[in-house]
Amino acid sequence: MSYSYFASAYDLLTENVEYSRRADYICSLLSENGINGGLLLDLACGTGSMSIELSKRGFDVTGVDLSGEMLSEAQNKMYECGEKILFLCQDMRSLDLYGTVGCAVCTLDSLNHLTDENDLLKTFLNVSLFLEDNGIFIFDMNTPYKHREILGNNSFIYELDNLFCVWQNTLSDDGVTVEINLDFFENQGDNTYTRYSENFFEKAYESEKVKSLLEQADFTFINEYKELTTDAPDESTERTVFVARRNKR
Repeated sequence: MSYSYFASAYDLLTENVEYSRRADYICSLLSENGINGGLLLDLACGTGSMSIELSKRGFDVTGVDLSGEMLSEAQNKMYECGEKILFLCQDMRSLDLYGTVGCAVCTLDSLNHLTDENDLLKTFLNVSLFLEDNGIFIFDMNTPYKHREILGNNSFIYELDNLFCVWQNTLSDDGVTVEINLDFFENQGDNTYTRYSENFFEKAYESEKVKSLLEQADFTFINEYKELTTDAPDESTERTVFVARRNKR
């Protein structure tokens, strides 16, 4: 999936994400587990906003994403801010790093794009392979509640500078997989618009399934939180943060 046009519009659509706050949150969870710097993998890094924030906080970051267009945006942002980050164009299901890292993160429901349970397991196995013994893996995922009740069969409209976006969702019969259709209308400045479209799927997994797959990938589950908190998830939690430790080989 290239996200050819979505890459250029992604930052506009995620202006409210609060990357700095999220980076502080991730760093606090890493610190609680004995990691305060070193080599860090930012999996599915997109346009690099989180990679840059973590680099500013002293980590030696490698950002990996499948989309060359997303990584092009990330490279430009990196040069503008003066950080040094290694960006690699790779599929998370076939990750191949130059060596091991002390920790890995994957944010903003990127793992929900893996709609096949076996692909999610492959990704966990790959992260496990390139994590040092006792390395920490922190990632978040949309919950089944969010897919059923918030995304569901709903539509959303975004009006941005020179850009209009129609976001339409279709909930599959399984109740946890959502088809997402994005239509972008870019103002050409002469009362005409050019339309671009993107389509992809996201699947939500029950917490116990995620924990089971982590165990199969030689991780020890540490904890699970509501997004940006250290509170336990509840029935209306929309995004869950998982913390796991790579077992000693």
